[in-house]
Amino acid sequence: MGIKRIHHVAYRCRDAKETVEFYRDLLGMDFQLAIAENEVPSTGEPDPYMHVFMDAGMGNVLAFFEIPNSPEMGRDENTPKWVQHIAFEVESMEEMLTTKERLEAAGVDVLGPTNHTIFESIYFFDPNGHRIELAANTAKPGMHKELKRVAEDMLEEWSRTKKAPRHAAWMHGEKEFVEKTEGEAQ
Repeated sequence: MGIKRIHHVAYRCRDAKETVEFYRDLLGMDFQLAIAENEVPSTGEPDPYMHVFMDAGMGNVLAFFEIPNSPEMGRDENTPKWVQHIAFEVESMEEMLTTKERLEAAGVDVLGPTNHTIFESIYFFDPNGHRIELAANTAKPGMHKELKRVAEDMLEEWSRTKKAPRHAAWMHGEKEFVEKTEGEAQ
């Protein structure tokens, strides 16, 4: 079997209309379609829902369910709010900063940009409390190749120690890493 791509990722929302308006009007996603049923197709349970689908670019679809007869939605209180998030890649830093201005003008609190060495990000919450990240790639030549090269070693060291692996030190000393990877790229 070969996975072709993610067909869609689905989350719960408080209000389908409000959610579509947020993603369409503030993030520029096209509202693709809506499906509504009074019974769950896979189980036959009576549970009305609205399922909306947003185009997240390049064939990626972000979907939401509004399920009004279920208890109010919450979150995993044992997981910090910053962990679970949806990250979208944007074309450039300029586009990310323009979007940040549009969000802030609409009253959305935005954190960042935050430098992650290979990309920069801004963070904010949608109307449902889902944390959203917009990321603009800023990697220098050779950075992704080096990350791929050390990935297995980093995972193994993390598995043993539960501390940031020594291989990750380049993220805090970018200059040395850039010099090393640029030298390899030449």
